[in-house]
Amino acid sequence: MSPRERHYWLMKSEPDAFSIDDLKRKKQEAWDGVRNYQARNYMRDGMRVGDKVFFYHSNCAEPGIVGIAQVATGAYPDPSQFDPGSKYFDAASSRDNPRWMLVDVKFVKKLKRTITLKELQADAALDGMVLLRKGSRLSVQPVEAAHWEHILALE
Repeated sequence: MSPRERHYWLMKSEPDAFSIDDLKRKKQEAWDGVRNYQARNYMRDGMRVGDKVFFYHSNCAEPGIVGIAQVATGAYPDPSQFDPGSKYFDAASSRDNPRWMLVDVKFVKKLKRTITLKELQADAALDGMVLLRKGSRLSVQPVEAAHWEHILALE
């Protein structure tokens, strides 16, 4: 690990598109298709190899934290932005000046149970967590170390 302090993150995925079980099976995967500048900036500028990630299932019957992953690579250009056949194609992006970045994440573990969004919302110790802010929809977001530790203890 680098001399800088470890950072913690939460990354959302719809389980029908890519689930914690998919990551477990594949072991490591590129986190592609992020098309929000703030989320991109977190991956490009904030994430470092070794950072821990909560894997969050969104847009499903029971949204919540379902597992833990780890950042496995530094940021690099998302190849889907250059593919005209991809739903993530961006005609304004070029290989010389890519607009969209990604990191690879590797599977660490699946939680024994889903720590649901409702449970997180009801927990006063998580006050201020980005996920719980009104209107927060970012697919990639930072998690404070104190919130990370508290959530781990909920499992």
